[in-house]
Amino acid sequence: MPKLSERTETLEERLKQLKAKQQRVEARRRSLQSRRARRDDTRRKILVGAIVLAKVDQGAIEEAQLRRWLDSGLKRTDDRSLFEL
Repeated sequence: MPKLSERTETLEERLKQLKAKQQRVEARRRSLQSRRARRDDTRRKILVGAIVLAKVDQGAIEEAQLRRWLDSGLKRTDDRSLFEL
């Protein structure tokens, strides 16, 4: 029968391994959650943009109004050039 101290060391090592595994599982869960949130945010933006563009095409929103929103909202040069601002 192994000594009590050897058994304790073995159990402590096992506990350490299980805690490390639990941390990896938690990190993966947080990563997946974060990725899902970014994906959902991107999809919302695409859908809102599509609706706004459709409303401009239908005449429900004036193109000049959309341009004013873009002009005041877009700060990065490459974003502004995309809309010829």
